[in-house]
Amino acid sequence: MKQHSINPLDYRTPGHPINPIFLSRWSARAMSGEPIDHELLLRCFEAARWAPSASNCQERLFLYAHRDTPAFAQFFSLLAEGNQAWCHRAAVLIVALSDTLDAAGRPIRSHAFDTGLAVENLLLQACELGLVAHPMAGFSSERAISELNIPQRYLPQCMIAIGVPGDVNELSEFNQSRELPSQRKPMEEVTRASGFEPQN
Repeated sequence: MKQHSINPLDYRTPGHPINPIFLSRWSARAMSGEPIDHELLLRCFEAARWAPSASNCQERLFLYAHRDTPAFAQFFSLLAEGNQAWCHRAAVLIVALSDTLDAAGRPIRSHAFDTGLAVENLLLQACELGLVAHPMAGFSSERAISELNIPQRYLPQCMIAIGVPGDVNELSEFNQSRELPSQRKPMEEVTRASGFEPQN
């Protein structure tokens, strides 16, 4: 499988030793437009299937469409214009849903969080397979619900573009300027020993 010309390990240095897969995963945009074998997609979904969830509700559902299918065009139309500028070369588009109700019909407070855990598993597996996997909030969830006939109990959480790495030079000039692995906040900004100080 072709590798992306940018190696995120050249741009990212962890403050503490971690598995390199966490640094290697990044939201690239350059994709070749080649299709991917359905078995590779199933491996990504299999990783998502094994994510943890509150009370083991497993309240996530993935709708997907391979490129060159009518469903792909429908999924593509849901994307914001900025994402359409590069997603036309994706091999698969996914809509990640969370089920807001448990088997007894009771609300699940953590449904969005639990689906997020499954999405991260999917992204990491795609990275391990050498694929681009880019999650997106820029899409019309309202149109997704209406046009994909999504039952009321489900909520769209994100869309994901998956594809074979492509040539960065085929992106727009704007997107070429953004095709770099992002950095992260310092540890002291995302962790805090104990709670907050009392507010006056």
